[in-house]
Amino acid sequence: MIRLAIQKSGRLSDDSLKLIRECGISFISASSKLKTEATNFPLEILFLRDDDIPGYVADGVADIGIVGQNVLVEEGLQELSVKALGFSKCRLSLAVSKGDTYTDVTSLQGKNIATSYPNLLQEFLTSKGVQADIHTISGSVEIAPSIGLADAVCDIVSSGSTLISNGLREVETVFKSEAVLIANKNLDAEKNRLLQQLLFRMEAVQKAQKSKYVVLNAPNSAIPQIKPLLPGIKSPTIIPLAEEGWSSLHSVVNEDDFWDIIQKLKEAGAEGILVVPIEKMIG
Repeated sequence: MIRLAIQKSGRLSDDSLKLIRECGISFISASSKLKTEATNFPLEILFLRDDDIPGYVADGVADIGIVGQNVLVEEGLQELSVKALGFSKCRLSLAVSKGDTYTDVTSLQGKNIATSYPNLLQEFLTSKGVQADIHTISGSVEIAPSIGLADAVCDIVSSGSTLISNGLREVETVFKSEAVLIANKNLDAEKNRLLQQLLFRMEAVQKAQKSKYVVLNAPNSAIPQIKPLLPGIKSPTIIPLAEEGWSSLHSVVNEDDFWDIIQKLKEAGAEGILVVPIEKMIG
């Protein structure tokens, strides 16, 4: 059995559990439970504080983990990273009070900054040639300027609504983060085999999320113009229709290019375009 550590609550926890389920792994989770076992895969899930996960994986208490990249880098354990997972994206940002004058990062020279990420912040300030006093606090960082503890804050931002509700405005991005899969460097052969199985499933899910399955009809005379627009995994599938002179083309389109390709398909003569989500995609 392989042990996976994830955040015990919050958006990162929800997204992590969703990914595990999409990988075809069944388990029962409850807010009061600190661990659970999968029923159809040799996996035990530990629910921990996100700040503790990198250390637990490094020490072998957990074999693998899903954690924010910001936490991993702050702890100086980047070498544990196995794969970026593409969800729970956020940024570590500097923010000042709405009424404060701010031109650029040099405006923070000699100021007091409150943060839960002193290492990331110090690295950023050093790279900009700025010296400031960093006050490390845990939780409720946004309140620091209003109680006179600091002139600015450096905290995790998703939508920015928390900053706004506390009278702050975002002024600099210090670090961009997303969820990453991490693993202990000394996994035995069997646990490494299980890790590879999990990676295989995760990659199949991720590829599917980034792709759409497209089915369209087109006159055969238009196929030479349409075919280059639909590379698919290798090339589109072309099936003759009952109506002579027409064919159905099936292919996979990348989500990022979807609307641009659809427009070009229409211009090339495609009709009856059907778009279907993909659950899994094995390369």
